[in-house]
Amino acid sequence: MVGASTVFVALAALFWGLSGGIGGILMADGWDAFVVSFYRGAIGLLCVLVWLMLRPHGSGLANRWLWFWSVIAGIGVAGNFSFYFLSISHGSVAVAATLMYCAPVFVYLVSFALKLESPTPLKWAAIVVVMLGIMLLTQIYDVGASGVTALGVVAGLLAGLAYAIFIFGFKYAAAHGSPQAILSIAFAVLAIILIWPSDTGQTIAALGTQDWPLFAVLGVLGAGLSFVLYIIGLNHTAPAVASIVAMVEPVTATLFGVVALNESLVGPQILGMGLILVAVTALSVYSNSGRPSSGRVTS
Repeated sequence: MVGASTVFVALAALFWGLSGGIGGILMADGWDAFVVSFYRGAIGLLCVLVWLMLRPHGSGLANRWLWFWSVIAGIGVAGNFSFYFLSISHGSVAVAATLMYCAPVFVYLVSFALKLESPTPLKWAAIVVVMLGIMLLTQIYDVGASGVTALGVVAGLLAGLAYAIFIFGFKYAAAHGSPQAILSIAFAVLAIILIWPSDTGQTIAALGTQDWPLFAVLGVLGAGLSFVLYIIGLNHTAPAVASIVAMVEPVTATLFGVVALNESLVGPQILGMGLILVAVTALSVYSNSGRPSSGRVTS
């Protein structure tokens, strides 16, 4: 079961990586980032509702605190999806995915501020390395050299911050109910939030477009099946192992961008990506000594 669980985690990370590339294809075809994000979450909602119907026991839906923290998680995942695709549309899949992978850094900074974690020299060193990696990856020292706009960089970092909010919301909601109930509420909140900034004409047109199969695959893999597999997989996977396996996501997204979207990275960007992946993974492994995690990147 342990081996199968690790495979589940790896598949979830693979699906998340693919979702970035699929979203990139849709936006290259002219679809608005918010529309793509909305359908990713809305279709994911249908998937987790099926999970909830199949496993209704212990849902905790009568608990007000479950609803409160699940709404927070929903706000976080709505921001994560939308900022991620905005970052892709104003940069590249590789850069956006790697910037989002910095989520644990934001978790640590928030934890330091709330005194939930004790800062140590090793943690600060890892954070500094991540910041250096971000500078190299985005080539912020040479504006325009990487083809990534300032909005693309900011959106990518905000995607990581939003995911950190999702992690906190999910973590505290988990004490009051089942994962399937939490995700159902969170994705419902996402759909409500993202329907407003989404282009109304495109939202309706998407239902009858020839690109609909891509929307369906994006929702099932990127928000439905992936979350279910990841949560089930974490039940028998050590958080340290999950942290390492999660590297499949940005690597997959990068390869997809290079192969399918003709994206490219120069030497300093590859070095920056490597620094970020190694530092974030080491930070996650160091911080997790057998305790459970609720996010794709453990915190």
